[in-house]
Amino acid sequence: MKNYFLFILTLSLSFETAAAGKMWVYFTDKDNSRQGKITLDDKTIERRKKIGITNTWYDRPVTENYITALEQSGAIIHRKSRWLNAVSVTADEGALNTISALPFVKKIVPVAVYKKKKLGLDDKPLLRKTTFSDSSFYGYAWEQIAQINCHTAHQAGYTGQGVRVLILDTGFNTERMVFDSLEIIAEWDFINDDDSTMNQTDDENTYGQHNHGTLVFSTLAGYDPGNLIGPAFDSEFLLAKTEDVPNESQVEEDNYVAALEWGEQLGADVMSSSLGYLDWYSYCDMDGNTGVTTIAVDIAISLGMLCVTSAGNWATPEPPPNPCDTLYYYISAPADADSVISVGAVNSEGEIASFSSHGPTYDGRIKPEVCARGVSTWGVNANSDSYRTDSGTSLSAPLVSGAAAVILSAHPDWTPMEVREAMMMTADNADSPDNDYGYGVIDVMAAIDYETSAIDGNNVPEKFSVLNVYPNPFNPSTTIWFIVKSNHATSLRVYNIAGKLVETIVNDKLLPGEYTCTWKASGLPSGIYFVQLKTPSSSITQKITYLK
Repeated sequence: MKNYFLFILTLSLSFETAAAGKMWVYFTDKDNSRQGKITLDDKTIERRKKIGITNTWYDRPVTENYITALEQSGAIIHRKSRWLNAVSVTADEGALNTISALPFVKKIVPVAVYKKKKLGLDDKPLLRKTTFSDSSFYGYAWEQIAQINCHTAHQAGYTGQGVRVLILDTGFNTERMVFDSLEIIAEWDFINDDDSTMNQTDDENTYGQHNHGTLVFSTLAGYDPGNLIGPAFDSEFLLAKTEDVPNESQVEEDNYVAALEWGEQLGADVMSSSLGYLDWYSYCDMDGNTGVTTIAVDIAISLGMLCVTSAGNWATPEPPPNPCDTLYYYISAPADADSVISVGAVNSEGEIASFSSHGPTYDGRIKPEVCARGVSTWGVNANSDSYRTDSGTSLSAPLVSGAAAVILSAHPDWTPMEVREAMMMTADNADSPDNDYGYGVIDVMAAIDYETSAIDGNNVPEKFSVLNVYPNPFNPSTTIWFIVKSNHATSLRVYNIAGKLVETIVNDKLLPGEYTCTWKASGLPSGIYFVQLKTPSSSITQKITYLK
């Protein structure tokens, strides 16, 4: 079986050579006076309230007059992205030149695609059940569940209940017995634009289309006691078919962005994907701000949806001498996103897999964030009710996605960054994170028991309070919100973990009111810092985490 964490060769671009492919056309603005906002699922509204937002600019559709003008210029419209304020189109050279001259067109860039890389890893079904040393309830999945201490969370009653998970993959055969008890809210095929994510008889080629997604889904959430149990079997699911298997290419980032927007609108709390994009990019673009999917993932997280993605299977024995001239060794988009949880792969002994992609990002941040088992990981066969193993970060990512849903079922009030912080700070390499393991193999129960940086509003002094520090963890800056309720001297200072003063942000007599301050940690080492808000009579200290 092929591994579907994939990427592609970098190509040069001109309108003439790119005309046969898709292009992103970005607009300068939105016509807010004539168009309303999209309708959000109740669960989306509930989730967004945790981070203090409801309707946003991202909820306004792309201006229809602009789209009409593109069509009149000869373009065929494929996807509309309200988040990017862009559409993907196919157009010839003349149409692209006409479009580029339109006053409301900001820029035109190619739609990135990826090609599949066959790793030749373990792809043989293992049909004889292994005897494990602990509970037979988990069956084949026992070792991969126990390694991340998810069984302990299950015993405590946390099984992903109340959490909605969006999965982006090749397709899903939900007729397997392991999915019988799962609650699937909606499915959408972004390749054929219909609501069937299984292999379809009218597809030109369907062999293997839904195999990988079925395996991933079962690893994340399967429920067949005695045979296979995934971490988040009590969650709800949104299934998005975005990866076009038969073409050996062309899983395009516009499908990925469209699926993210679809899932966020329908109330997804967690997103899981096993994709990577490098076409039209290089490693030098893996800076957290360039890749289209990277930008879209960070927007999704800013709207309250936690995002998990594979780090990639591109490792080589040594880093290349000229990183920007190669596509191997390092992570690719969207694993470079600032706020995503990118996942590396380890074996049953917790050793990093030889194929697991390395960090850092081009701007120096540690990657991956965490690891889980991605060598001989168990899941279901797509076309029978037997079970098999496969290897790749495609399989470690759904274990972490499922774990995130379990943690959210224990802490439904936690934001994506609080879940991310808890997972990273309790992983087994948290004391010395690196660019192989990141912060290490996760520990689900320890993350549930972790005390996040959030302030308990019931315990703050009446004279003032900290509203929020976000993002946290952060890189390179975070914003501190606080309220002063009476006229008195106030200081806001940052200390390192040794108690040494790093910076005084505020030291003045403030009038009553609400204040925001941004603190940049550029040039400082990664680690834990403390923000102290103080008056002559009392103080509040908030822990924050700077992650490069």
